[in-house]
Amino acid sequence: MITGGQSFVSAPPAFSADGRLLLVCTGRTVSVFSASTGMLVSELGGHEGDVTAVVVPPPPADAPAVAKVVSYCWTAGLDGVLICWDYVAAELVRKVQVGLPVHYMVIPNITRTSKGADVYARFAFVSVEDTSKPSKEGKALRGQMRIYDLTRGCQVGNLLAETRKPEKIVVSSSGEFLGITNKRKLHVWSVPVKDFKAENVRKIKLHHTKILNTLAFHPSERTVAGGDVTGRILIWRGFGNAKFSVSDGAKSKVDEDRDGVRGNSDADTCTTWHWHSGGVKFLKFSSDGAYLFSGGMEGVIVVWQLDTGKRRYKPRLGSPLLSFVDSPDSSISCVSCVNNQVHLLKMPNMEIMRSIAGIKLPISSPDLGGCYRDVYGFDYANRLVAVATEDYCIQFYDLFENSEISEVQVCERNFQPVDDITMYISLVSLSIDGNLMCTVDVKLPEEELGGLVTLKFWNQGSRAGKYFLSTVIYEPHSDAKISAIAFRPGKNMAATSSFGGNFKVWVQSTLSQPSDEKNQSGWRCQSVGSYKNKPLTAATFSTDGSVLAVAAESVITLWDPDNNALVGVIAEALSPITKLSFVGTSTFLMSLSQSSKPQVAVWNVPNLSMQWSYSLFAEAACCSSSRSEFAILALLSCPDGGTPAEQDGVILLFDAENPKPVSSWSVKKAKGGSIAFLKGDSSLVANTKDMIDGEASLLVYVNGSHEYVIFDPRNEELHIGKSARKNVQTEEPAPIGYASIYGELPKLESKKEVPEIPFTPSERPWETIFSGSSHVLPPLTKLCSAFLSSLLEKRPVANE
Repeated sequence: MITGGQSFVSAPPAFSADGRLLLVCTGRTVSVFSASTGMLVSELGGHEGDVTAVVVPPPPADAPAVAKVVSYCWTAGLDGVLICWDYVAAELVRKVQVGLPVHYMVIPNITRTSKGADVYARFAFVSVEDTSKPSKEGKALRGQMRIYDLTRGCQVGNLLAETRKPEKIVVSSSGEFLGITNKRKLHVWSVPVKDFKAENVRKIKLHHTKILNTLAFHPSERTVAGGDVTGRILIWRGFGNAKFSVSDGAKSKVDEDRDGVRGNSDADTCTTWHWHSGGVKFLKFSSDGAYLFSGGMEGVIVVWQLDTGKRRYKPRLGSPLLSFVDSPDSSISCVSCVNNQVHLLKMPNMEIMRSIAGIKLPISSPDLGGCYRDVYGFDYANRLVAVATEDYCIQFYDLFENSEISEVQVCERNFQPVDDITMYISLVSLSIDGNLMCTVDVKLPEEELGGLVTLKFWNQGSRAGKYFLSTVIYEPHSDAKISAIAFRPGKNMAATSSFGGNFKVWVQSTLSQPSDEKNQSGWRCQSVGSYKNKPLTAATFSTDGSVLAVAAESVITLWDPDNNALVGVIAEALSPITKLSFVGTSTFLMSLSQSSKPQVAVWNVPNLSMQWSYSLFAEAACCSSSRSEFAILALLSCPDGGTPAEQDGVILLFDAENPKPVSSWSVKKAKGGSIAFLKGDSSLVANTKDMIDGEASLLVYVNGSHEYVIFDPRNEELHIGKSARKNVQTEEPAPIGYASIYGELPKLESKKEVPEIPFTPSERPWETIFSGSSHVLPPLTKLCSAFLSSLLEKRPVANE
């Protein structure tokens, strides 16, 4: 089993003591990257919950040189455990139990008196969540600040603060001050770094008129900066002079004439700066204290000169910013972005040396129903996932290596933080060999004017994940939106269906392929088809490419793609079909309906009838290309209930002939997720005898947060059940014709071999329905009335 896709920006990273390594919180592990190459060095895995903080405590100033190179760090997690690591050897050293989820942690330099001498000690200030208090009550104080002695492994002192939610803790570089934001106030504590005692920690409050997001302490002066939700930055100078500078029990008068200081805040002056248009996400003083770095939703690092207030900028980072961390080596810093990227910056010019990129986080893109969904494409052969990003790119991510391969820019866009959604990528599809890609981007109309749908075909370049544009087609289906894209296996042919009531078959020109990639031949429309002017909602090719199946709302139509001829129509589903897929090389077709009447149905193509069906809220489905099996990602609750992150689900693996699931797996964050079969290798397959043509088949599940897991679906150790859930009810196909009157006929085994898929049904089926001996059939007067009543829908009549 392989996992990946974790967020790299859920918590601020930390540099090693020598600045050569970068420690990043990634799910339940800490990934250690090289600061010079950006490559993964090792992983620290020991938490049973997500890691929320990683701290590399600086050695004391008077420590010997040998002690300064010791490679230890501390991590905190939602499992309520603090762990000490040797991050170079990737070994766990010790654990400290907290018992409550830890959201933030800092470890200042502190000494305490032991046996008449000052001894260097580790104390952790943690922000925890009190889960015993009800979360639904808005005024419940679930956030707590505690102190833990890491040497003794126990809590010391009383609670420092209680807040409605756990707040981020910030510590000064000297360890003398730490603080949090709490609504419109800054809470600042003075920590005795020598002869530390918990009862000697003192607190002041600094007031503001807006809600504060973040704060930072000056490295050498008694100055603190705070950033609020409106984009303002406040600089309090000389804070705590009235309380922190006097002995216990003594009182000092606060000067009433203080420039910019609000209320009874203990500070000499307060200066306000304003450049950011939105909330300030981070503040950080430079190591010499001459500059202040700030960042937010604009994707720009602003460098403020502290004495003059003048500023300069590092623009075009392409995403809102979250955190800024400097290194012990003053020539390197890093900034974390919302798009799950960590940029290593060369200081002081802040040039991007390299980036550590994870899979892009989910974005909101409106679909055809007005709600929101994620857009995925899977490269079966190269084991890549293609994800539509906020900046109109397709990110190709290697699922086995857990790393970004490339990005393909579908539409040009300059990053603007206050942009409304005016354009989005609605569909992306890749051929099974990964040689072709097709995308659909939609420009939304302004005041019902100016909408545009663009279909683009791409050819693969010199390596997997690299694509170059081949053909651009504007308004391929007039002003109608495209509902599905399907590539024909083995040929350069694709089909698109539209809600406007037609589908088109596209082929690539047969011109010889030149060596220059940019001059590849384009695509053209070969044929157009429709069915009773109904909206076409899904399309797919059979595994051998001989049949094109198109869903006309709830009716499935079968077409010959070469001649554009209708060869069959299958009975209706319960509601409009949103996904169609042939199940391997079998004679079965799987359909998915995702409306108020959800349905997962398997159709017998030769018989043009339903094999079996379930009523399931299915989020996604995928079919094997070589086996008669498919998988369903089903939600455990109605899609409209709860937020996407709260909706869990189950993956069901089916054999097409049998409605009983072969296996099932319970999964988290199913809403917004997807599943797909991937090409694997024999080392990851439990039973090598199950391999088809020497090729292993694996299943990948991507959840709503873009985290994924790859596993062998035939590994029995991973199964949570062998049968379907009890609340899932099977729907048998309704009998028609002769069977509706007299019941099913006994099945006779034929001695002759019959071709598997006769795709051309009889043009006169009524001629054979009542064939048989005359003495067996009832009189025509009884037969016709019974037959006609079987075809009519019976409805109850209300008595007036």
